Amino acid sequence: MKLTARLASAAVAAMALVVATLILAPPAASAQLTEVTGFGTNPTNLRMHLYVPDGIGSRPALLVAVHYCTGSGPAFYSGTEFASLADQYKFIVIYPSATRSGSCFDVSSPQALRHDGGSDPVGIVSMVRYVQQRYNADPARTYATGASSGGMMTNVLLGAYPDVFKAGAAFMGVPFGCFATTDGSSWNSTCANGQLIKSPQEWGDLVRAAYPGYSGPRPRMQVWHGTEDSTLRYPNFGEEIKQWTNVHGLSQTPSMTDQPRSGWTRTRYGGTGTTVAVEGISLQGVGHSLPQGGMAAMALAFLGLDVPGPSQTPTSTPTVTPTVTPTVTPGACKVTYAMNTWNTGFTTAVTITNTGTAQLSSWSLGFTLPAGQTVTGAWNATVSPASGTVTARNVSYNGTLAPGASAQFGFQATHTGNTAAPSAFTLNGAACTT
Repeated sequence: MKLTARLASAAVAAMALVVATLILAPPAASAQLTEVTGFGTNPTNLRMHLYVPDGIGSRPALLVAVHYCTGSGPAFYSGTEFASLADQYKFIVIYPSATRSGSCFDVSSPQALRHDGGSDPVGIVSMVRYVQQRYNADPARTYATGASSGGMMTNVLLGAYPDVFKAGAAFMGVPFGCFATTDGSSWNSTCANGQLIKSPQEWGDLVRAAYPGYSGPRPRMQVWHGTEDSTLRYPNFGEEIKQWTNVHGLSQTPSMTDQPRSGWTRTRYGGTGTTVAVEGISLQGVGHSLPQGGMAAMALAFLGLDVPGPSQTPTSTPTVTPTVTPTVTPGACKVTYAMNTWNTGFTTAVTITNTGTAQLSSWSLGFTLPAGQTVTGAWNATVSPASGTVTARNVSYNGTLAPGASAQFGFQATHTGNTAAPSAFTLNGAACTT
């Protein structure tokens, strides 16, 4: 099969993607997507589009969002939620566009797979450095994400430029170096079909060889993949996890496994919190598709873009009264707490209902765990500390609670014999009924 046919075939399956662009509207804000030229070294003539939300701080975070084959930066802007989330959390988004036939990014040439080696990654890094200089973007909060070809490029950027990117979220991609070719071709059927299987050490060595002599910290990585992906097949998901756990010196045994949503299986490595070193999300029954349905928000939580940075201060004093999350009065919230226990552990499903008349834009549920109970993992909320008097806080996608609305979260814990439930709960500091 000729390369152009392969690319076309990949793009068609890849993109159920384009259909999604008709569903998701561009963000409703005065900020506009703009094209930037003359941004620096650009050996493959990539195009650069930039989205800078209104009201960014003096030291904004930066996200590079990389499109799929046959796509473009503007299409990825319109067809995903990253720009609207940037409006909410005040970070800048770069949307690169590939210009070669098929509009796929180079993730296969020897130049692309080497630090400062040339090709598309060099152009993308030039875009990053332009924004860091022009907008004072924070190098400590610079991230990458992408789908399909963009998911592969996310792996390449984090592998070859660990000094530039602090974390990434790759949707429907392949490991760094999996697509490598030496014959000038940009398509690797063995990798695409999930038939390139290596040991964790071998995968990790490919990343380490991309930047010889680098001894600094490695970026955190989140990978997503659908079990029914027929373009970049599902075994690549496991190979990505092998690679990045090895890069971080971690076991392939998850520290935590949960199901944040129906059909989603999430595994974390090197910890149980939201910003672990490596995280994988397997999507049951999903094919080769764009991040949608809350995926982008969960990626942002992993990256840490859903909270302000330590130096992200406003550039000017707001001229409008800021929105304040109202606290609820006693009796304006209800909590149900259902436990499933076994000999040394239990899981808990918690439902919070706003029974008041004011909408909440965030929530914090306080309660005291009985002696001997210790939280080991949570989903749809962050829970800290692990024992004693704890607080469960909403994550980026479930903080808003209208009057009468509910939010659900859960956690897993160990116990030493006491399987009692907490005796009382407070929501944003006010007592709840149970």
